[in-house]
Amino acid sequence: MKKVIFLLGIMLLMAGAAKAQDAKTQSGPEIEFEKIVHDYGDVPYNGNGECEFRFTNTGNEPLLIQQPKSSCGCTIPSWPKEPVLPGESDVIKVTYRTNRTGIINRTVTVTSNAINNSTVMLRIKGRVLEPDTETIPEQ
Repeated sequence: MKKVIFLLGIMLLMAGAAKAQDAKTQSGPEIEFEKIVHDYGDVPYNGNGECEFRFTNTGNEPLLIQQPKSSCGCTIPSWPKEPVLPGESDVIKVTYRTNRTGIINRTVTVTSNAINNSTVMLRIKGRVLEPDTETIPEQ
C-alpha cells in the first residue's frame, strides 16, 4: 500500500511539473510597451500635442491591435492596422488637441489579442499654457 501511495504521489508531482512547464511555454502574441505614460510637460497653446507609444510583440504569434479608445474627443489615437509579427515593433501615435488650456490627464485604452495583457491603459499628462496675449499697437 505504501508503494502505491508513493507512486501516486510521484505521478502527481510529475503532472504538476508538466502543467507548470506548459504555462511557461504558452504560445501566442505578447505586447510590451516601452512606456505607458507620456508627460508633455508645459505645452504652448495650439502647440505640438503628438506623442508615440512604442511596443514590441514579444510573443510567438502575430499581434493584432483593435481600435484604441480615448477618454475624450480631444485625444486621437492611430495604430497599426496590420498584424505585428513576433519580434517586431511598432507605435501607437496619440495626438492631443492643444486648443484648450489647462491640465492634460487623458487615457487611451489599447485592446489586443495578447495573452499576457490584452488591455493596456496608456496615459498622457501635462499642461497647455495660456495663449500669449499680444498688445495691439496704438495708431
